[in-house]
Amino acid sequence: MTRFLGLDEAHLKAHGAQNTAREIELQPAAWQQTHALLRAQHERIHAFLAPLLALPELRIILTGAGSSAYIGQCLAPELLRMLQRRIEAIATTDLVSGPRDYLLREVPTLLVSFARSGASPESLAAIALADQCVDRCHHLIITCNGEGALYLRSQGQPRRLTLLLPEITHDQGFAMTASFSSMLYAALAIFRGLKSEAERIEAVAGATTALIAEHNEAVRALAERSFDRVVFLGSRGFLGLANEAALKLLELSDGAVMTSANSPLGFRHGPKTIVNRATLVVVFVSNDSLSRKYELDLLRELHADAAAGGLLAISAQAPDAPFPIDQIVVPLLASAEDAELLLPFVALVQMYAFHRSLKLGNTPDTPCASGRVNRIVKGVTIHSL
Repeated sequence: MTRFLGLDEAHLKAHGAQNTAREIELQPAAWQQTHALLRAQHERIHAFLAPLLALPELRIILTGAGSSAYIGQCLAPELLRMLQRRIEAIATTDLVSGPRDYLLREVPTLLVSFARSGASPESLAAIALADQCVDRCHHLIITCNGEGALYLRSQGQPRRLTLLLPEITHDQGFAMTASFSSMLYAALAIFRGLKSEAERIEAVAGATTALIAEHNEAVRALAERSFDRVVFLGSRGFLGLANEAALKLLELSDGAVMTSANSPLGFRHGPKTIVNRATLVVVFVSNDSLSRKYELDLLRELHADAAAGGLLAISAQAPDAPFPIDQIVVPLLASAEDAELLLPFVALVQMYAFHRSLKLGNTPDTPCASGRVNRIVKGVTIHSL
């Protein structure tokens, strides 16, 4: 019988968890299929992006709502360093409520929109407002739903390139899992260069498959411990990942677990007061030598405080800390760039949120029992500018 995240299909179906478990575990296959799709469309992508990236004054805005907004936060530091361009992550929810605060009429802009369903009112409104407020605005739209309004309305439109990712990326569960990581990978591969990505994605996919197989039971055991507060900490692009991890656990626990996200340095400036014996602190440890020093400093401090109920480091290298620490080490990626670690790291925190949801008696595919929060946001009125 087929099993996902260590549970057989009958058990998963009985607990409303089948879609989410499958979508978490099959992410490596989703990334590989996404890469193949992008390679097949390489000429089309290059023809659209090359003239824009040749503009030294180009501004790139990475946008989306909720988890899709955190894709931009994960990628912005890496893309800024790599492209030497003005890169900003601005949520559609901010663009729509205050377009004059974020959009500059005379600055040529590429708006990169991430959308699982393409049905969010803010996703559609952000594109319309960008066209209204910026004289030279182009759009790269990355979506997982060929039936969504965002995809359908962008067909044949000038100055727009729409990429529809493979069906495997279109999550059927409530929480964004494969859609989040696959859209993140798609943007990273496009801007880093598709020709150089083949070996990288095979290595990352292999490492993540091994990670899930080797550490699922340890993650499940951690989720069995009744932490009612979980803090996620990460530097640079890992701060976006910390925000996504906090949201994922909040969603799948249906608000039963209080979550928080911050950077290791920022955490000391007040937010550290959240820590008590009911708190699990999770630190994403970088492969970057400078960032890593700050992360290990905070781990050392938290260990000395002895205030947290649990302390976990997620790393691709065993933390070289002179104190005992719980850790999960991603195999085979000790020399990888941090941008590549985003994918296995996010799979780990998704696994934790999934198992914690089951422990709480929730149904991960539809965790919000009240129906107040929906898979596709409802109730948003878009007001004219």
